[in-house]
Amino acid sequence: MLQQNILDELSSSLSDQVQVYKNKMLGYFGELEKVSTYWDSLLFDGEGSYFVSAAFLEAGIVEYKYGRLDASRLHLDSAQEACDLQLSLTGILGFRTIHQVDAKSQMVLVAKTNKSGSDEGQATEPTVALNDNAALKNARSSVPVESDEFCDILRTPRLVHDGSNSASESKTGPSANIPLSAIQQAAVLAQCLHVSRRSRSDDMSGWEMAPYIESIDSQGESYFVVRSLCHILRIRWESTRSRTKQRALLMMENLVEDAGKEFPVAAQRVKMVFGVHMPTLPALRKEYGELLISCGIVGEALEIFKDLELWDNLIYCYRLLGKVSDAVSLINARLSVNPNDPRLWCSLGDVTNNDDHYKKALEVSNNKSARAMRSLARSAYNRNDFYTSKILWESALSLNSLVPDGWFAYGTAAWKDKDLDKAVDAFSRAVQIDPENGEAWNNIACLHMIRGKSQAAVQAFREAVKFKRNSWEIWENYSKVALDTGNVRLTLEALKTVLNLSSNKRFNVDILDKVMTMLEEQPPHFVDTPEASDDTNKETIQSNQLLDIIGDILQQIVRSGGSNADVWGLYARWHKTKGNLMACSEALLKQVRSLQGSELWHDQKKFTKYAQASLQLCKVYMEISSSSGSRRELLTAEMHLKSTLKQAADFSDTEEYKALDNCLEEIKNLIAATA
Repeated sequence: MLQQNILDELSSSLSDQVQVYKNKMLGYFGELEKVSTYWDSLLFDGEGSYFVSAAFLEAGIVEYKYGRLDASRLHLDSAQEACDLQLSLTGILGFRTIHQVDAKSQMVLVAKTNKSGSDEGQATEPTVALNDNAALKNARSSVPVESDEFCDILRTPRLVHDGSNSASESKTGPSANIPLSAIQQAAVLAQCLHVSRRSRSDDMSGWEMAPYIESIDSQGESYFVVRSLCHILRIRWESTRSRTKQRALLMMENLVEDAGKEFPVAAQRVKMVFGVHMPTLPALRKEYGELLISCGIVGEALEIFKDLELWDNLIYCYRLLGKVSDAVSLINARLSVNPNDPRLWCSLGDVTNNDDHYKKALEVSNNKSARAMRSLARSAYNRNDFYTSKILWESALSLNSLVPDGWFAYGTAAWKDKDLDKAVDAFSRAVQIDPENGEAWNNIACLHMIRGKSQAAVQAFREAVKFKRNSWEIWENYSKVALDTGNVRLTLEALKTVLNLSSNKRFNVDILDKVMTMLEEQPPHFVDTPEASDDTNKETIQSNQLLDIIGDILQQIVRSGGSNADVWGLYARWHKTKGNLMACSEALLKQVRSLQGSELWHDQKKFTKYAQASLQLCKVYMEISSSSGSRRELLTAEMHLKSTLKQAADFSDTEEYKALDNCLEEIKNLIAATA
């Protein structure tokens, strides 16, 4: 894993080796019984569980690094179980800012354990020299005290205990009073990393990490790497918030400086180094440079990237400063020293947008530069040469198959080239690497839709909406394939979600019409007799529930004012199915009115829709009159039909005109019969 952490990109070959070593490690250290049997009397009290927990922590970090979050979660759960740690989140009233008046609910971490953190430390750590201890205390916090002068946000919330405000800011929650061992602290931070990766990218994701960070901050004693990782996680969180960004910058500056100091000594730094996902010093400095750029301090970031020879970041800085020519000059100067460095040729290609430099990178690397191939593939895609792009992506991914966006881009190129089989395979590999890639899941589902595999499309859409819940386009496609599979309830739920996400502006009348037709063909039967079967009752209940859902959808559309003639027609059908003829006639009347217009009497298609709606309205009037014995509805229908037939004289030879004329005769006869 050390080799992988040093590399810029994930390596598929290293991944295979790491998996082999991980399995061997868990084979030796994955069970307490095996560890205890092997070392027997050499183990101090609690050291066996320490080794088991450390093994699972390393395994979890490996899976986290390569994006296999489900496997990572299982290993982290095993690590917590091995070190007797139970974690849960709860809410406690407290204060988040200095000037806050009323206590609000704060999310805090509850850590429960039967083991003493101090006991484990005494059993497993050698005695530290007094001067090292003093240095450790000075280096324990990379959070500068003066940073609070620029921020009114407390580093840890001040909680309300027993109805009164907590006097100590360091007491952040239930876990603050429980001393955790080093391995337990590492397990808490590993869980925090897992939460940060599995959470959606929004404002809430940082707040879900906060309780874990604050829990470790509240610990009195921590190893150097554990405390450092805690500060890094806090920096990443606070740098996303405008009110704490300056404090995050000061924290990062101190953290980078502390890493270069003489103390703590190597013997102290190395403890638990494989049990936490701590970035290397160059990676930490790179992150510092990126934070400087986000704060607008480009000049200082430029010097950091130049010192680290991070040419891509350097080019980005020069572009921000409007000095692209300086970037070209710098890369050319480096190429004069090292002309066979494919990274430099790729960087030169990036800054000049010249494919010849990427080809030169391939030449000097003996066609082994995956980055050059990826750049050429993107360039071909931008030229709409999708076939060439697809071939180049195949070659690039054969060299390194763990590029996060590589498989997605390959699938897109294959789809554009109409190679649907390869597109599905590529997007499937993308979700294997990143199971939370909602766009890839959506593309898989759409490809299954195109190929007519509705059931597979439903399964893919079910995953897509987990991570792209706010995309009404995905929900709309989801409703279509759900209807194809006969899942009416899922169809209606998806349609209602589309309506909510689009602020009642997006609704698919065709799907609603098909669902309404299905429900009309199977009308609900209210069976109250004891002899009725359970199956009939269940069917009736389900049918009524579906009618209620589609009714809610139609009512939501009508109330929003976005209804049209088709919606009023569906609304009328729904009322009729529910047995409410008066409401049905009102909806049909609104449908008829919405179809009226100046072009109605000159366009046969528009007249056909108008005539059909008028015929349905008059038939409902006849039903109401038949059930109530009232003539008012019949007279209204007669007047409407006479007016319609008079204005529709140009369409007297159509079937619709004849149907309206026949209906008028029938109504006249009914009026005469009731006179």
